[in-house]
Amino acid sequence: MSLFKFIAGPVLGSAAGYGVIGSILVTVAGMMTSVFLFTLIGSKFKNYLKLRFNKKKPIFSKKNRTLVKIWKKYGEIGIAIITPLILTPIGGTLIMVSFGAKKKHIYFNMLLSSFFWATLFCLTIDRILKIPFFQNLLM
Repeated sequence: MSLFKFIAGPVLGSAAGYGVIGSILVTVAGMMTSVFLFTLIGSKFKNYLKLRFNKKKPIFSKKNRTLVKIWKKYGEIGIAIITPLILTPIGGTLIMVSFGAKKKHIYFNMLLSSFFWATLFCLTIDRILKIPFFQNLLM
């Protein structure tokens, strides 16, 4: 599920009984699978979506302006950092491809970001589940 929504990896990994390390590895693997896939077919996929859903949308929407500001201020690293939090792995990858980032930079930045956020989320979920109140809810 981390292919599509990053937070699904830590949550479902914990629900499946994986340890923290196992959940981290599954989450990172899921995100990086979508990053590799959509980096390789990103421009083709983007053109397909343009043809399929070519509605008269404003080019300079609030969301697009925000992404351009983040790109100008923080570059590839900024997009990679917000991908697990705000964007999906697919969305973040397509944005980086759209801005013309090199594939090796996309892979590296997304890998670092996914390891950081997966570790943070998995450890947080593990700690929350050790609170007696939540343990009683799950039993």
